[in-house]
Parts: sequence; structure tokens; C-alpha cells
Amino acid sequence: MTSSSLDVQLRELRAENEALRTQNQHLLARQAVDASSLARDDRYEQSQVRFRTVFEHSPLGQKIINPDLTIRQANDSLVRMLGYAHPKEVEGRTILEFAHPHFRADWHELQAKLWTHKLSYFALETCLVRADGSSFWCQVYSILFTDEGQELGYTTLIDITAQKQVQDSLQRLYDTQETILHLVAHDVRNPLTHIQLATQLLRRGQGTDPESPRYLTIIDQACDRAHAILQDVLSIGQLDAARLVKQPTDLLPYLTAQLASHRLAAQAKDIRLELDVPPQAMQANLHPAKFGRVLDNLLANALKFTPAGGSVTLRLREHAGRPRLAVQDTGIGIPLAHQARLFDKFSSAAREGLAGESTTGLGLFITQQIVRLHGGTIWVESRENEGTTFFIDL
Repeated sequence: MTSSSLDVQLRELRAENEALRTQNQHLLARQAVDASSLARDDRYEQSQVRFRTVFEHSPLGQKIINPDLTIRQANDSLVRMLGYAHPKEVEGRTILEFAHPHFRADWHELQAKLWTHKLSYFALETCLVRADGSSFWCQVYSILFTDEGQELGYTTLIDITAQKQVQDSLQRLYDTQETILHLVAHDVRNPLTHIQLATQLLRRGQGTDPESPRYLTIIDQACDRAHAILQDVLSIGQLDAARLVKQPTDLLPYLTAQLASHRLAAQAKDIRLELDVPPQAMQANLHPAKFGRVLDNLLANALKFTPAGGSVTLRLREHAGRPRLAVQDTGIGIPLAHQARLFDKFSSAAREGLAGESTTGLGLFITQQIVRLHGGTIWVESRENEGTTFFIDL
């Protein structure tokens, strides 16, 4: 073999060796990439496991929603919160299906804030409805995130019903304290002043003054006034749904008994007091004593503003499958300008009765609160000099 042939073979061997080295480097690099990719995939899988663990075992309601508010994924806590047994009963449905009808706009606002205005975070307080039809309050926190090129909402729900009940109780307590202070400062002071003045006049006459019977009448009226005020204050303090134990009540005998206590007052004023009920029995879930206060207030008001020769009717009908009560009179009516404020506390629409009967301005406020605690609604229809009708749907 010549030296030139040997040189050619050596160059070929070096070239082949270099090619093998390059190929080996490429293989090592590819292995490194594959190892990195595997490590990345492993980390991603581990992160998915961690996410699923947190998502599925969180004591808070968790859900992932699409831009159209469809529930893409729900955890067990949310399913239980909504009153269902399995996530499949919730997933695939829109959150609007569980929203209380009065609060559906909340979810449209969340939808606009996240997907239209691109806010990364949004919170709201709203009301949802469980599978059994009961409702509950919840605090909602939602963030926008991207998954596989799609923008989704990750939403956390916290049941705050108990918190709302505490807040409502505290507000009622504050309102009651405010009411008591108002009454002590203004309303109770007047009858006490009358009692004090009449007592002083009686002492001066020492029983010989011919005006003594009139002074005693003033004292009686002032005491009645103070008693009515204190009764209204006590009623406000007792307006608590937690203590309102309702029971099925046959309305015909119940209404008959309620009307009986007002017959003497109607007779004394020469007013016809009538009961108009259907022939068939009708029931409602009531707290008999507290709802009796509603009827007492409405009947007493009707008698107070109906002149002699008029009539007051307590009527019962079925409307849309529910009992509807009405207290109708042929009295002086309520000016239209006053009707919007009738149910306000210390309403400026409060007036003395035709015989000078006083009012605290609390009776219709208390009436409305009791009706609401029974899940009902109350409203009024009235025209001046033609009479007034108060309606209650239970």
C-alpha cells in the first residue's frame, strides 16, 4: 500500500469518526430534550394531581365555568351546597339554573366583568336555590384563567347564610334600640305628661273638683296610649323568623275568632263587621298569635277610619292556589300621596282616627314585617272617600 492510499484511508476514518461523534452528540442532545420533556410532563402531571386534590377535597364550593356560564366542573362541596348527590347532576348546566330569580343579574354582571371587560378577578354576594327549592346566600370569588387556549372562570363559593342571619339579627337589634329611643324621646313623653298634669289637678281639688272624672279619663287615655306604644315596641323586638314556629291552621274558624274580638267596637261605632269566606275549607301555615296581630291591626285601622253606617269586611279567597286575605272598608280612604309610605316605620302617613284615636306610626310597619316572616306579601288599594282594601297573599 502506498503512503498516499494510507493517507486517504486515515482521512476517511477521521471523517467517519467525526460523523459518529456528531451523531452521538445529537443523540445525547435529543435524550436531554426528551428527559427534560418527560420531567416537564411529570411536573405537569404532578401539578394536575395537586390541583385535583385541592379542587375535589376543598370544603368550599369550587367550580370551573365556561364563558356562557355553563358549569364545566364542580367539586363535591358545591354539589352538596346545591342539594345534589353527584357532580353529574350539576355539570353541564348553567349557573343561572341555580340562581334565585331576583339575583340572576349578578351572574350576568360576573360574565361581563370577566369575559367582556377582561378583569382578572371579580367578587359578588348573591343568592342561590337548592334542589329542594330553599335558598341560601353565598359569597362568590371568580378569576379568569386560560386552559388549552380557552378562557375559563375558576369560581369559589362560600355559604354565608348563617353570617347573613347574624347580620340581620344585629340590624334588627339596632333598629329596635333606635325605635325605643325614638319612642322614649317623643311618643312616651306625651302620655306621661298628660298623666302628670291630670294627677296634679286631682291633688289640687282633693276629690271635690267637678272636673275630676274628666281628669281620670285623661289618665286612662294616656295610659292606654303608653300601653299601645310599649306593645308596638315589644312586637318589633319579637320579629324574629327563628322564633316564628308556624303550624297548619284551618282559616275559617281562625278568622271567625279573630273577627269576634272586634265586634263590640264595631257595634259601638255603628259599623257592620262581616266575614266573607268560601264554602270549602282552606288552610295556611301560620303562627296564630303573631298573624293575629296582623288582622287586629288591619281591622282596627278599618274601624278607625270608617264612619258610622259603613261596613268592614274580612274576606278570604283562593288565588293562584294560595290563600288571599282582604280587609275592605267603606271609610274615608287614603290619599294617593300617602300610600307609598304607609308601611314605613314612624310613617308620616299616620293619621288620627275619625274619633281622635291616636297612632304610633308603627302598626302597619309591624304588620308588613309579620306578613313577610310568613313568606307573604301585603299591599293596599284605596281611593279617597270610597274606602280602602288591604290584601295579603300567603
